[in-house]
Amino acid sequence: MFRSRLLPRAGKSLGLGLRTTVNARRSLHQVPTLPHDYSQGVPNLMSPGGFAIAWSDYMTLMVEKLNALTAGTELEDKDTKTISLLTAREPNQAPIFNYASMAHNNHFFFQGISPTGTPMPDSLRAELEACFSSIETLRREFVITASAMFGPGFVWLVKAGINDYRLLPTYLAGSPYPGAHWRAQPTDMNTVGGDGSARSYFKNQVYGSRKRSGDLPPGGIELEPLLCLNTWEHAWLLDWGVGAGGNGGKTAYAEAWWNLIDWEKVAHKARSTRPAFKGAA
Repeated sequence: MFRSRLLPRAGKSLGLGLRTTVNARRSLHQVPTLPHDYSQGVPNLMSPGGFAIAWSDYMTLMVEKLNALTAGTELEDKDTKTISLLTAREPNQAPIFNYASMAHNNHFFFQGISPTGTPMPDSLRAELEACFSSIETLRREFVITASAMFGPGFVWLVKAGINDYRLLPTYLAGSPYPGAHWRAQPTDMNTVGGDGSARSYFKNQVYGSRKRSGDLPPGGIELEPLLCLNTWEHAWLLDWGVGAGGNGGKTAYAEAWWNLIDWEKVAHKARSTRPAFKGAA
C-alpha cells in the first residue's frame, strides 16, 4: 500500500532543472524538465519526499558528477545516451558511463509515466498481444521480473524488430542499447560472461538467432527501448517499504506504476522506430 508518511530529510531539495555554477562549461548537462508537474508527488506512486529523492536530488547528483568528469573533454556537450555508448567499453571511463547511463535511464523512466496514465492505442495493443499473448501477461511479466531482480536496475520494454517486442532487465547502470551491452569494465551483472550471466541472458532472451552487425556484441541485434520501470531502492523504498517477504514493497510499487504508464508516448516511440527495422526478419 502506498504510504504518504515521510521520513525526515536532511538538506533542501533543488528544483527541477535548477543548475547554478560559476563555470558555465560545467553546466552543459542539466536536470531535464519533466512533462508533468510532480512537485506534490506522483499520484499513487511517490510522495513529494519520495519524488524529491528519486528525481530532484538523484538527478542533480548524477548531473553534477557527470559535469565534473566531462568538463573540458569531448564528452561535455554530448547527450547522456551518446556518452553511455562512447564509454561503455572503456574501462577507465566506467564512472562516466555509470553517471551518464543512470541519468539517461532515470529520465526515461519518468518520461514514461503521467499523473493518471493514458489508454493504450488499439494498434499497439494488437502488436503487444501478438508478442505476449495478452496485456495481462505483459503486466504480470513486468511485475514478476522487477520483483525477482536481486539488486537494483531497470526492466525495459524494447522493440527488436517489426511487431517484435521483448522485456529486457538491466542491472545497476546497465544500458538497454545494444552498443553498450558488451561492456569491457569491471564486473557487475551487465559485464560478466559465462552460463547464467547477464550477457548470456541478453543473448538468449533478446538477441535470439539474429546475426551480429557492425559493433554490436556477439549475437546482438538492433533494438530500441520504449518503456522502463526503475527498480532502484531510492525509487520505491521510502513510500512502499520493504513489505512482506522482502519484496512486497517493490512488487506493490511495480503494480502501481503500471497504472500510470503513458501508453500514448510508448506507441509514439514504437512508431518512430519502424524505419530502423525496415526489412527485418
